Amino acid sequence: MDILGIIHAAADYLTQRLEGRKPEIGIVLGSGLGKLADEIQDPLVIPYGEIPGFPVSTAIGHKGNFIIGTLGGKTVIAMQGRIHYYEGYGMAQVVLPIRVMIKVGISRLFVSNAAGGTNLSFHVGDLMIIRDHINLLPNPLIGPNLDEFGPRFPDMTRPYDPGLIRMAEKLADQEGIDLRKGVYVAVTGPCYETPAEYRYFRQIGADAVGMSTVPEVIVARHSDIPVFGMSVITDVAHATDDEEYVTDGEAIVAAANAAADKMTFIFKKMIASL
Repeated sequence: MDILGIIHAAADYLTQRLEGRKPEIGIVLGSGLGKLADEIQDPLVIPYGEIPGFPVSTAIGHKGNFIIGTLGGKTVIAMQGRIHYYEGYGMAQVVLPIRVMIKVGISRLFVSNAAGGTNLSFHVGDLMIIRDHINLLPNPLIGPNLDEFGPRFPDMTRPYDPGLIRMAEKLADQEGIDLRKGVYVAVTGPCYETPAEYRYFRQIGADAVGMSTVPEVIVARHSDIPVFGMSVITDVAHATDDEEYVTDGEAIVAAANAAADKMTFIFKKMIASL
């Protein structure tokens, strides 16, 4: 697969469709978090299926569109739904949208997801700033290095930008919004975690678990793009102690939707402040 050719063809197509708009900020909207897209003014909607070489999102709550417009006074390009490894796509396809957004000119990336809370103090509906991650997915940089994007061995000391984290904490404090902060572990999915897996993730230092985000962050950092990440906690580990408990995908999307207003407010305020 000529991955560079696919990236360039998709970026060229998007550039033509943008008609002179130059996105500054990339945003990835995860399960049930597409509400932020409704806040984007003067939107141009481009379905993934119209873009040459692009995979199509099939996950619950993922509409599969790029939305380009204005948010917080900045031109943004938002992924209304992402591509997951568990959908059967190779990792090059999973991160293709991020590399295309980099080619069209973004200088920062905001990522969001719905996650299970492995930290026993977390509750459904909590918002967690991602301060670090543990990657249990295949690394998207495996294979020949794409030198035009970044070095063979990129630094991952600070995958999530400390300045953006401080900005989010300050804004949330001013507005009386409670935020958690923790480590996100990325797994393949698509099945939800067993109680034993929840305990394992907690023991290795994870506060939340999900099936996405980290590959996107890795390729953004490969290109030295600052990243801010936030998880909505949509189910919690201690719930699995109940023998009647069943993890339900529809309930997870509903919980993400319920928390979306707070996340939308924080993202908008941060983008406006940049």
